[in-house]
Amino acid sequence: MSTNLETARHPETLKRVCIEPLTRVEGHGKVTLFLDEDNHVKQARLHIVEFRGFEKFIQGRPYWELPVLVQRLCGICPVSHHLAAAKACDRLVGVDRLTPTAEKVRRLMHLGQVLQSHALHFFHLSSPDLLFGIDDAVAHRNIVGVIRDHPEIAMQGVLLRKFGQEVIRVTSGKRVHGTGALPGGVNKNVSLEERDLLLAEIDRVVDWAEKGVQLIKRIILTRPDFHYRFANVDANTLSLVAPDGGFELYDGGLRARDPQGETIFDHADDQGYAELLHEEIKPWSYMKFPFIVALGPEKGWYRVGPLARVNNCERFHTPLAEQERQDFAAAGEGRPLQAALTTHWARMIELLHCAEAIRELLADPDLQGTDLRREGAMQTTGIGVLEAPRGTLFHHYEIDSDGLVTRANLIVSTTNNNQAMNASIRRVAADDLDGHALTEPLLNRIEVAIRAYDPCLSCATHALGKMPLELELLDAEGRRVGRLVRHADGSVAA
Repeated sequence: MSTNLETARHPETLKRVCIEPLTRVEGHGKVTLFLDEDNHVKQARLHIVEFRGFEKFIQGRPYWELPVLVQRLCGICPVSHHLAAAKACDRLVGVDRLTPTAEKVRRLMHLGQVLQSHALHFFHLSSPDLLFGIDDAVAHRNIVGVIRDHPEIAMQGVLLRKFGQEVIRVTSGKRVHGTGALPGGVNKNVSLEERDLLLAEIDRVVDWAEKGVQLIKRIILTRPDFHYRFANVDANTLSLVAPDGGFELYDGGLRARDPQGETIFDHADDQGYAELLHEEIKPWSYMKFPFIVALGPEKGWYRVGPLARVNNCERFHTPLAEQERQDFAAAGEGRPLQAALTTHWARMIELLHCAEAIRELLADPDLQGTDLRREGAMQTTGIGVLEAPRGTLFHHYEIDSDGLVTRANLIVSTTNNNQAMNASIRRVAADDLDGHALTEPLLNRIEVAIRAYDPCLSCATHALGKMPLELELLDAEGRRVGRLVRHADGSVAA
């Protein structure tokens, strides 16, 4: 299913349907469908249509700029890039273990980031489909409809995200594009006044998070046949796990499992990720296609993010989230859940965990410590890996003797999910669209499948090697007078 609708034979004979832009996602993308005269789907592809090229233009910059520079990839998950780059820079300055204060401040920052991002996605972007149904009228199926019909749910989403943003401000100095993490540590601790500000709200935040989990659980279990069937694709899973196999967002070993939950590799050192994962380029997308080397491109693609993490871990160390994980695992009846919409259930369990973990960390006096940074012997390669809200994030940098970046490779969460998202829309196309006259509600099902992954398309668009490019010259009347094409292999043709 992952590839049999990837490329149609004789597409020039088929009808082309384009869903553009994709709505309620971050960044710009589109889906193209090719159908025959009987509306049978012959091709379905998710395309990323913006290009940013961060891997190239950070070359030549001094390494100490990276934690602040690369977070400009995104305004939704900048903290993830900030911290992944900082972890890579820790390695560059020869630091493999931070001070207790620095590590806990960073962890608190990251928990705030995941909490606010999950709240934004669930309550603002996905709840219209979940609360009203994916076939609801488009004029009603939006955040305005949620505010009108479910004001208390809408307000909980706003306040949860506001709290997460406050955690980020306290730990990094700003709600967006902060500067808290530095190579080897952090530039500030959490004062008692800042701690008390967060403590005053945290119990309510945990309560709202619990209610969010119960809401999505009711939605899923009210129509289990539909929710367990929709966009259900068997995928390998990849995530970080703690040394005891528990849930982990900031640090840990890499674990990959197959669709039945059997281990592919476990507790692998993230510094060796390049030996475990490779990337494929396809000429029709600016987004790369990663895969597990041992399985190859055809069978080695995988899923990352909340569904992968909750399936992969053996426990949460926070009690409320752990109870919800057990209910989630029981729903799979001994097998990992694979349906796209169950990602929302996993996402809200993670949000609950973040709220509980923030409450625990705020009681830790190390947050007020003054030992903020460490130094070591300079290295030429630095790799930082963590779990961003959308999944596993890799930052890999190489520098010269002057500390200038000579090479960069970023494998972002949405890129890791590229083939999984394509497989999901092909499943929806085959199950729900094939042979039917296309309507807006039917086309929305494609978007719902993509939306479940919470893709950040801006983060995912950058080049590895030579990317395809098409340039057209039009006259004043809009007629094409010239065309130049650069193919994926670097060749150019007029």
